[in-house]
Amino acid sequence: MKILMATMGLGIGGAETHIVELAKELKGEGHDVAIVSNGGVYVPEIAAAGIRHYQAPLHRRSVRDMRRARAILRRVLREERPDVVHAHARIPAFLCGGLCRRMKLPFVTTAHWVFDTSGVLRYLTDWGERTVAVSDDIKAYLIREYGLPSGHISVTINGIDTDKFSPEISGERVLREFGLDPSRPVLSYVSRMDEDRALVAGQLIEIAPELDRAVPGVQLLIAGGGNVFDRLKAQAEQVNARMGRPCVTMTGPRTDINEIVAAGDLFVGVSRAALEAMAAGKPVIVAGNEGCHGLFTPDKLAEAQAGNFCCRGLPMSEPKALLADVTAAFRLPEGEKARLGAYGRQVIFEHYSVRRMAADCLAMYDQVRRRKYRVVMSGYYGFGNAGDDAILESIHQAIRAASDDVSVTVLSNDPEQTQGQYGVEAIPRFRVWRVCRALRRCDALLSGGGSLLQDATSTRSLLYYLSVIRIAQLLGKPVMLYANGIGPVRRKANRRRVKRVVESACLVTLRDHASAGELARMGVARPVRVTADPVFHLEPVGAARRLELLEAAGLGGEKPFVAVSVRSWEHLEDFWAGLARLCDHLRRTYGLEVLFLLMQQTRDKEATEQVRARMEEPSYVLDVSATPRELMGVLGQARLCLAMRLHTLIFAARMAVPALGLVYDPKVASYLAELDLPSAGDVEHFDGDEAIRRADALMAGYDGVLARLRDKSARLTRAAGENERLLLELLEGLKK
Repeated sequence: MKILMATMGLGIGGAETHIVELAKELKGEGHDVAIVSNGGVYVPEIAAAGIRHYQAPLHRRSVRDMRRARAILRRVLREERPDVVHAHARIPAFLCGGLCRRMKLPFVTTAHWVFDTSGVLRYLTDWGERTVAVSDDIKAYLIREYGLPSGHISVTINGIDTDKFSPEISGERVLREFGLDPSRPVLSYVSRMDEDRALVAGQLIEIAPELDRAVPGVQLLIAGGGNVFDRLKAQAEQVNARMGRPCVTMTGPRTDINEIVAAGDLFVGVSRAALEAMAAGKPVIVAGNEGCHGLFTPDKLAEAQAGNFCCRGLPMSEPKALLADVTAAFRLPEGEKARLGAYGRQVIFEHYSVRRMAADCLAMYDQVRRRKYRVVMSGYYGFGNAGDDAILESIHQAIRAASDDVSVTVLSNDPEQTQGQYGVEAIPRFRVWRVCRALRRCDALLSGGGSLLQDATSTRSLLYYLSVIRIAQLLGKPVMLYANGIGPVRRKANRRRVKRVVESACLVTLRDHASAGELARMGVARPVRVTADPVFHLEPVGAARRLELLEAAGLGGEKPFVAVSVRSWEHLEDFWAGLARLCDHLRRTYGLEVLFLLMQQTRDKEATEQVRARMEEPSYVLDVSATPRELMGVLGQARLCLAMRLHTLIFAARMAVPALGLVYDPKVASYLAELDLPSAGDVEHFDGDEAIRRADALMAGYDGVLARLRDKSARLTRAAGENERLLLELLEGLKK
């Protein structure tokens, strides 16, 4: 990708180092990177890495400077034409935001700190299409203060270059440069010397005489420049004069921070500087303007990570407490210092690699970058139904696997949940103007998958999906009915409506042959393609997560079990009792524990309890908020499945688990025939004895059923791939 970053400057500071390391890592991974800033000490370093730099006064709020900066940015954007623009501070973000919208360039930001939101300043803030926050508390701040959707914010880390900051780096050159005695203890500190950053620097200078009495011969090496540097340097010179020796050394701004850190035996600082010192294997006292953690030890990891090692919300640093912390740290046995240093470096490797930081940003860029084609997906999404959410996830994954040139926008009942869980753009399905705007901008509408064109649920539901299709057609957009299940459509007027829509669609794929038969009975003569349900492309979670979920349900270990999925339906008293008898029979006769899966928690829990209350044998429930891939993974561990919900049957087929269907809707009977699986009976006329006989027959011929199901599952998985191939043919045909 071609990436343009914009920031205020490239001087000494945690955010600036973050930007430099991110840019270098992205460049190293093969991306084309340029930076616009007011310049600074790091410009030669990025230039040496092959990163272009453009000078612009992005560090000042004056109207004159902002107008100059905007003109430079506009010229650079026209010259570079980046795939994504990434701003790292308030002024650059404000200027880039307006230009990117006008030039239709993808735009993201990173929040490195919290901003003053008073007065007009709130309106000088632009967070872009997506935002990267460097800690969870900053994400919470963005949601609280600016109302940003949670799904639009990703949390990254301050990635550290562990080769640059390493115990192997020597500080001897720095010690020689400043005339420091390598035989005496050295404390190093790095920060911008600005009013809002240098509190602890001032405190270290203040306590230097007392520290010298506690740790004889101690030397303070304080690096950084800023608007209070001259005052602090004068203070340090006064202290040195009183002590009669150069105890405090003020280096000013430096780019060799790794050598400054290496020169010290102990480090004091916050945020990125503290993490760099940890990577170098140094014991670290975490203290700054926001608060103080004290000496970093394993028991403080969670607390430190919560505030990104900035100490937000902790007690403020005080000179007396700082003196005690530094003295105690210097007096630790050498073995304990080495142990703390090694632990800090281990933390960096596990949680703060620069490669992960770059991967987080690339994932965000991928969400916003402009693609060749745009499609809108309409379906029963955002209702917490695992089957329909599995359709969404599998379609999205399959499209991305087939082509990186297609962006997807989903019409969802819960856009934030859909976006956060599946990483796909989502808008409210009932906001008419937003739906129309998305359709106007798209290249095609995908209606499906699932059983959208049916009136068993209600005519209102059918009319919603037909209306979305009709709006798309009025806007001149091609419509693909994507792996649809058709019917039942009982009312004559509704059958006519469905017939018109199917005949006017540009492309129709169906998930089963029964749906093709239903369209033929409606009088639809146009060609359709029978493929397979998209879920046959979905991959389950790994074995470790499956075991965690089974243990959460109380069913750990290697116990064989039958997975049962039921849903609420009217007038089923006899069915609940009959199914309970069948579950009891399976446990007593075949030793199968009974595990109930909730495909839609809000609707399946009551039905599940109806069965469990009538059972004589014990049973289990996976009563956690599980993703479709997690439910599929758990079901894949089962020996048998009893399923009322269609997509539980499809999950079972995908995982090659023999199943008995519980038919409440013709679509279930149709798919059982498609999968060559038996039915336990119709739920409205359920015969418990007959269901037990059918279960016994399945278990008697289990190996044959399993072999046929594996073959059928493989063929349906291949057929599901036709949906994406046909979609790409449709989209490519539009561009010719």
